[in-house]
Amino acid sequence: MTAAEAWYGFGEWRGERPFWAGLFTFVAGLPIMYFPYTHLNLQGIALALSTTSGAASLIIGVLLVVLGVSLWFQQHVRVFAGIAALLLSLASFPLANFGGLFIGLSCGLIGGSLACAWIPPEDAVEPLSREDVRTGGMTSRSPGARLRRPPRPPRPARAGRRR
Repeated sequence: MTAAEAWYGFGEWRGERPFWAGLFTFVAGLPIMYFPYTHLNLQGIALALSTTSGAASLIIGVLLVVLGVSLWFQQHVRVFAGIAALLLSLASFPLANFGGLFIGLSCGLIGGSLACAWIPPEDAVEPLSREDVRTGGMTSRSPGARLRRPPRPPRPARAGRRR
């Protein structure tokens, strides 16, 4: 597999799911988890953000990371994951050092909003139901056989190889 084929495959994968919503939600959890457990040194000034909110920060951060990954691999939970990301991001403001110094809060709000607003593409692959598998695509909903899966584009020919 060449780099161009891999990039094309990644573009197809990214287009079939709420990729950016998952990425923003995933990134939102990282600063929320990180800042309560680190000591920052700003030009000789020690800044410790260790508070009693350490456990809440860890729980909120892990949940946001899990929601971000679930948006990538389980697109059908996008509305639930988006609303949960919005609520967790808002809860991180008082519970987790101003939402990870506003970085996690803003990324979580953007990711949750994108997840709630994402609509699957019209030509997305629909999973086959048991009735479709049993009848070979002939269902009571359709007068004729429907092609459920779009045909894959032909692979580009490689130089130096015979078919």
